Amino acid sequence: MPCEPRPRKRKTPYRAPRWSSRVYVKLEQRHIALFKFLLEAHGHLGLMSVADRHAAILKVSYSPDCQREMREFLDEAREALPLEVVALP
Repeated sequence: MPCEPRPRKRKTPYRAPRWSSRVYVKLEQRHIALFKFLLEAHGHLGLMSVADRHAAILKVSYSPDCQREMREFLDEAREALPLEVVALP
């Protein structure tokens, strides 16, 4: 009598957050593309959009579960780029 494999247990996925966390980053216009490539190189940690192209302020949206990873990314990016995290009302 052949032994049939047991059905796999379905793992319940983590709960998706209801909203995204945001951080605003100010840097020089010529560094926007490099910042985007660095963000993509870290496994698409967040989504970047330009909030103000004249002032070169970027809005980075990310999962609240990845807050620690985002802080680590920003610290690493500061070593490669002159950037500052800004608080907007």
